[in-house]
Amino acid sequence: MITPGPADWDPGSLPDLSGRVYLVTGANAGLGYFASEKLAAAGAHVILSGRHPNRLAAAHDAIEARVPGASVETLLLDVSNPGSIRAAAASVRGGPFSRSRLDGVLLNAGIVHTPRTRELTRDGRELVFATNALGHFVLAAELLTTLAKSASRREHSRLVWLGSVSTHLGIGEPTDFQLERRYEAWHAYVQSKLVVHALGIEADARLRAADVPVDSVVAHPGYSIGGRTEMVTGVNEPSRWKRLRDSVQPWAQSKNRGADSLVRALTDPDVRGGEYWGPKFWTQGRTVRQRPSRWAADRDVRTRVWEECERLTGMEWPFARAARAAR
Repeated sequence: MITPGPADWDPGSLPDLSGRVYLVTGANAGLGYFASEKLAAAGAHVILSGRHPNRLAAAHDAIEARVPGASVETLLLDVSNPGSIRAAAASVRGGPFSRSRLDGVLLNAGIVHTPRTRELTRDGRELVFATNALGHFVLAAELLTTLAKSASRREHSRLVWLGSVSTHLGIGEPTDFQLERRYEAWHAYVQSKLVVHALGIEADARLRAADVPVDSVVAHPGYSIGGRTEMVTGVNEPSRWKRLRDSVQPWAQSKNRGADSLVRALTDPDVRGGEYWGPKFWTQGRTVRQRPSRWAADRDVRTRVWEECERLTGMEWPFARAARAAR
């Protein structure tokens, strides 16, 4: 089921976000870059995070060139590396970014073009699962108290998880989380996104139960591809062949348009925690509220996913501390 949101929401004319601070993972390219650009254009201060210093610098310079007066900073963060996550979170809590509030985190970074064979991170986790799901589970936990401090009872801070339309394509309930029994590249991607979707909904239920003023929302960008996206030097520079190949896919849209779903989920006051947002026609179109995938909506599945992520990361979300910080 697709439920339209308020008809007057215009992705080209966001509300004034002056004074707001958002952290975007994977902000140096694709959806993360264009979401960051939109936030900066609306007056927000954006912390651009990513694992490649040169690419982050290029994204930073591109936003400053394309958005006069933009307020952006960069933060090194590799979401597949727990040590990098904790260091980055510590910088936000007590480093150069601590002078500002934190109104939202866009958990965007991830692997789309998955490796053909199973690869492991430094700490022995399956790479796609670790990057798309586990790393953001840890980052959200590390920043939860900071988000809660910035919230008010009238206006909550927000976590937005990057879902995928692929989770409706028939992949079964996630069980072999690390794909130890069988690895297949497409399955690795879709299962990781099922886990992300389940985490996003379960997080919101647990946040509500603990009275933490942080909303957790899931959004997907449809089928957004680089060859249909405008060129941005150092950020999106598709070859002629990619332009040609992508132009014959009428069901696709640009990454700039795909970022609309993410930005709406992050900033629209009419969006509620636990909801799922994406393009009206699934692969493209204006942003509307949608029905979550079957497994992500299943409470037992969500509980098992959450507990497995706790076990694999050794991380429990500090709900009680976040609730106290918000008072």
